[in-house]
Amino acid sequence: MRFFEGRPLDRQAEDVEDQGLAFDLQTIDNRLSRRRLLGMLGVGAGSVALAACAPGGSSSGTTSGVASSSTASGTASSIASSAVSSTSALTEMKTETAGPYPGDGSNGPDVLEKVGVERRDIRGSIGGGATASGIPLTLRMNIIDMVNSNAPLAGAAVYVWHCNAEGQYSMYSSGLEDETYLRGVQVTGDDGAVEFTTIVPGCYDGRWPHIHFEVFPSVTDITDSTKAILTSQVAVPAEVASAAYATGNYGNSAANLAKVSLATDNVFSDGWEQQLPTVSGDTQAGYTFTIDVPIDTTTANSGGEMPGGGQPPMGGMPGGGQPPMGGTPPQPPTR
Repeated sequence: MRFFEGRPLDRQAEDVEDQGLAFDLQTIDNRLSRRRLLGMLGVGAGSVALAACAPGGSSSGTTSGVASSSTASGTASSIASSAVSSTSALTEMKTETAGPYPGDGSNGPDVLEKVGVERRDIRGSIGGGATASGIPLTLRMNIIDMVNSNAPLAGAAVYVWHCNAEGQYSMYSSGLEDETYLRGVQVTGDDGAVEFTTIVPGCYDGRWPHIHFEVFPSVTDITDSTKAILTSQVAVPAEVASAAYATGNYGNSAANLAKVSLATDNVFSDGWEQQLPTVSGDTQAGYTFTIDVPIDTTTANSGGEMPGGGQPPMGGMPGGGQPPMGGTPPQPPTR
């Protein structure tokens, strides 16, 4: 994967100058932030300007703006640092429903009490079992503490879960009650970043494809779902979903995607821009999603509840209701 100033190129096959307006604006913003920082440290701004104006210029010592090598953790740290330093006015990430399949103990099964739930690669079931197949996906999340001058939120526990390529949820869907794949926890370091290895989720009837997550103050809090400080969802970008579902592993996902949009989805329709990650990669190499998650820890977490409205497929649960205890519906619900 090719990088420029610590960020993955949006268009891996093209040169740095051909990455598009959004990428260029972020580059300018990051350099202005570094200029202000160097000014505070007494370093001449002229040298920064010269470096920025040089062809392929970079103060990080890379050639043509592309690092020769980079570790995954180092990349996540660089992304987190640039995201926080370049943002002066943030809006807290929208809270969303956890749906009826959270697996956090609030609705039946609790994966967060299992030894081994703290892991980066969530494609396999904890302790052995089935492994979910699909287009590889790296999910990078930068958790930002809005109360602490938009600093990285260190020590927070991030729980991520989503459906498989066929639109089914482990621990709940028929035949998957004993599986725990596509669920896991990572704890943020000083950079406020976490990274998960997973797959692009499928699209089931009635919902735009998405990834659920909850943020807890610390890993010791994850066994109590009421201690989550944010419950939200990441929207899968349309171009990624369309490309992934054109492969042979995603069942009815392409047909289901054609019947829904972000504007009509009953979760994202109130505004989804903040919940769309930046993307790099393709179906051959796999994708990388990177997203900033600003959190105001002085406000209560209003997410997590299952909203009403909409009927799940196969005439299952009434709008937004609880799955029947002791049994599982044959297909995922509309939430």
